[in-house]
Amino acid sequence: MGDTRPSEPVAWHLTRLFRGRDGASASKDAGRDPLCLVVLNQPLDRLPVLRSLWENSVTRVAADGGANRLYEAGGARGDASFDNLDVVIGDLDSLRDDARRYFESRPRPARVIHDPDQYSTDFGKAVSHIRRSHPGVVDIVAVGGLGGRVDQGLSQLHHLYLFQKQPRYAEGRMYLVSGESVTFLLQAGRHRIEVRDDDGGGGGGEDVFAKYVGIIPIKEKSRITTRGLEWDVEDWETQFGGQLSTSNHVLPDTRVVEVETTTDVLFTIALRAE
Repeated sequence: MGDTRPSEPVAWHLTRLFRGRDGASASKDAGRDPLCLVVLNQPLDRLPVLRSLWENSVTRVAADGGANRLYEAGGARGDASFDNLDVVIGDLDSLRDDARRYFESRPRPARVIHDPDQYSTDFGKAVSHIRRSHPGVVDIVAVGGLGGRVDQGLSQLHHLYLFQKQPRYAEGRMYLVSGESVTFLLQAGRHRIEVRDDDGGGGGGEDVFAKYVGIIPIKEKSRITTRGLEWDVEDWETQFGGQLSTSNHVLPDTRVVEVETTTDVLFTIALRAE
């Protein structure tokens, strides 16, 4: 597949997103890059998943009406789990008064930032704010991704490309978490994607992910090679309007899925049913 890309594969430790981090500080835990959370204005279908990500994050940002969703899931029910929201940002056309009053009245009030720019989305404004606030490498998880209208879902996928143009994810990695799956961008090259904890790694708990996997060439055609799936392929051309790898299965004994791709593609894996 060519020899111009880095020889070492990119390692993805997906289960770590959802496992507890060391108590002292999520930002200093076991060599992991700091994790920041963006809550989008979509229904929050998997509250246990959201709570895990919330606890693992060093900064928590609501993209405009995402604050409404947090208020409905937490404060409006007498649940203070999400009271330590750090920032609400966007053009604020969706932010409700009750949600704003609630988060501004917490013991540590959330900052509400009005950004009227109509050439960027609330999601983009949240990501840009996090990148400005955390110089260096920071990973970002967006919750509520790929829900709602088709154009919004495509826009969220667009942001995975827009904010990860640097080679080897030099500014950090981004993930979209929906009620059903986790989706992220595989840059051209080789990748090792950990989908189950190592038995000796002390991860503990049940599997996070179900078996369903897709590898989608949104931007341009690619040639991919895979290992660890039920229907592995070798130097296989994939493109919209041609062949697509969807609804593939992680094998029961697979801990790491290997993917090599000639161009950037999306990787999506289903979350295990609660």
